[in-house]
Amino acid sequence: MATLLIMDRTGDSRHHFDPENSEQLAWAEARFRKLTSEGYTAATRKAPGEAELVRSLDPNAEETLFYPRLVGG
Repeated sequence: MATLLIMDRTGDSRHHFDPENSEQLAWAEARFRKLTSEGYTAATRKAPGEAELVRSLDPNAEETLFYPRLVGG
C-alpha cells in the first residue's frame, strides 16, 4: 500500500491506495494533480528527516507528502 499524506492547518490526513489497482492509482494521480494545482508542494520520503520534491506521482513511493503553500503576513 502507498500513502498520500496531506498536511493542512488541522493536522494531516492519510489516504492509502494500492498502486497495482488501476482504479485506485487513477484516483491517486487525480488527487496529486488537484493538490499540486491548489498550491501544495509534493515530496517523497527518502530517509528519516529527508524528502525529495516531486512533480508527478511515483506509485512506487511508500509515502508522498503534501505541504500547503506558506502564507506570510
